[in-house]
Amino acid sequence: MRYLHTMVRISDVDASLRFYCDLLGLTEVRRSDRPEHGYMLIFLAADENPDSQIELTYNYAPEDYTGGRNFGHLAFNVKNIYETCRRLRDGGVTINRPPRDGRMAFVRSPDGISIELLQEGEALAPVEPWASMANTGSW
Repeated sequence: MRYLHTMVRISDVDASLRFYCDLLGLTEVRRSDRPEHGYMLIFLAADENPDSQIELTYNYAPEDYTGGRNFGHLAFNVKNIYETCRRLRDGGVTINRPPRDGRMAFVRSPDGISIELLQEGEALAPVEPWASMANTGSW
């Protein structure tokens, strides 16, 4: 058996690609647009492990997606958690659980999916503004 992907439903293709690709740093691997069947699939992966993918599913029939926390979360190892969180914050993403410990942070996608960011290797030394930043919302 081999792990293939995790599917996440999205409500806005552009906002989701901006979040997952432009800000988080994933790469679009392939896309299947099937409007005649009412959906579009966009597969994304991290450059370091392209076989583990996220399938973004966009349904053409409008639907509200609530309770993203019910899904649990996606987790990514990052080379520098402070740089990643800065890039996300500068892109307008709320850092729900800041990387106070230099090890772990949580953010949310445009559709409310919780994303865990984990520092690759050892935790970085705590630094401001992250060390004293409070949690925001839920994660």
